[in-house]
Amino acid sequence: MTIPVFMELVEMKAKIASVLPCLIGVCFSWYYYSSIHWYLTIGFFIAMFLFNMFVDIWDNYNDYQHADNDVYQQHTNIIGREHLSLRTIRSLLIIFFVVAMVIGLALVWVVGWPMLAMGVFCFAVGLAYSAGPRPLSSLPLGELFSGFTMGFMITLICVYLNTYQMFTWDIATLTKIFLIALPNTLWISNLMLANNLCDKEEDESNHRYTIVHYIGIKGGLYAFASANVLALVAVVCQAMLGLAPYSVLLTLLLVPFIYHQTRLLWQRQVKRETFICAVRILAVSSVVHAATYCAGIIINNWLE
Repeated sequence: MTIPVFMELVEMKAKIASVLPCLIGVCFSWYYYSSIHWYLTIGFFIAMFLFNMFVDIWDNYNDYQHADNDVYQQHTNIIGREHLSLRTIRSLLIIFFVVAMVIGLALVWVVGWPMLAMGVFCFAVGLAYSAGPRPLSSLPLGELFSGFTMGFMITLICVYLNTYQMFTWDIATLTKIFLIALPNTLWISNLMLANNLCDKEEDESNHRYTIVHYIGIKGGLYAFASANVLALVAVVCQAMLGLAPYSVLLTLLLVPFIYHQTRLLWQRQVKRETFICAVRILAVSSVVHAATYCAGIIINNWLE
């Protein structure tokens, strides 16, 4: 297996979807709680990254095994197209899963049972995302679970790891973290929505009935655009409520960019041409949001 093939198998281009929510969690812990535990954060990042690769390999593996469309199985799915060994695929799955689980259990030993509960939830969603004859990715629930788990849960876990000695499990705390995580949650959901918009006919030929099957292409496009607007509104609310420095408002300078990418997807829903629009929105917007958040913290500390 070559490196480019491996990168495609684990969908490395989409890994920013797991990296940025972690970084936002670190920023919020630093800004709001003045607490950072780097060794716990790095351990979680490694476990999260390995499990994310496991989920993407697991998704490709199950799509290949359960495909009803022979053209998709042999010429579209990377396992069939590149003639990858199923034994090698299974070995990678076991290695990534076991190492991620061991690191996760070590974190539980340090910070306590809430980490176990959150980890079990994320592992369960990751497995259910692609497992069985009716995985979450083939249902109208895919966007909800992918956005919530990768956007909100990763941020929540990261905040908890960095503040576990003082963390309080109440509605107020969870609401604050939810608002901090909301932009990434929506942009990650949009990533899957764009994928489903581009794959509507192929998904239906494989009996995968995603949200786009029920609300149609037009409804999916309106949902995509609305999520982008709501994400930017959340950024404004973060600053206004004191959950982030005012520097995050610079993210609003991306409005023309987000509008342009949304318009490209609106005009054509072609996987090889316009799915990248959702990736660009997620990557650029999340990076700018995190960078402006971090810059604001540094400036505030310098002024003090």
